[in-house]
Amino acid sequence: MGILIKYMLLGLSLAAPIGPINAAQMDKGIRSGFWHAWMVGLGATTADAIYMALVYMGLVHFLEAPMIKAFLWLFGCFVLIYTGIESFRSSAVMVLSKKTEQEKMRKCFLSGFFMSLTNPLTILFWLGIYGSVLAETAAVSQTKQLILYSSAIFGGILLWDFAMALVASSFRRFLADTLLTMISRLSGISLIGFGLYFGYEAFKFLWR
Repeated sequence: MGILIKYMLLGLSLAAPIGPINAAQMDKGIRSGFWHAWMVGLGATTADAIYMALVYMGLVHFLEAPMIKAFLWLFGCFVLIYTGIESFRSSAVMVLSKKTEQEKMRKCFLSGFFMSLTNPLTILFWLGIYGSVLAETAAVSQTKQLILYSSAIFGGILLWDFAMALVASSFRRFLADTLLTMISRLSGISLIGFGLYFGYEAFKFLWR
């Protein structure tokens, strides 16, 4: 049980640092409530699962190619800046309108999915930390244990996403509209900032 908790905490350590997914979840939770924020996190977790599977199967070498990294930086830049601008522009119209409440869950899911899928920092985690954990665990454990420990990491990520969605939707209930608008705008600015950083990294890859 102690080992499972250890790997679950590793999953939490991946999801917890402030990043575009957390900013997007906060924004969706404030605007549209728990389920929309949860779908953003679930989309991101689905992308994490894809990378986990690629690392597990040893099919990740192509991700280390400079052009692939540059493409991911550029696409991530587009997704984040677009999402951030949309968030900032609509921050004055809070989620209390019926139209916003009915925003499609699929859109939230895809938003989180592409943010995580095109985030090279996520890739570095799975290649670096999870890859080393996988190698160490495989040396002393059977396949069933390996899958169990990987599931614990995945469970930690899901737990954090659930907590973020819960906190964000709670803000929506208890904070004044003016403060909610401010938080939503800060989330939008944060997403734009991450997008610009991704663009800068793509520029370095292409021109170095």
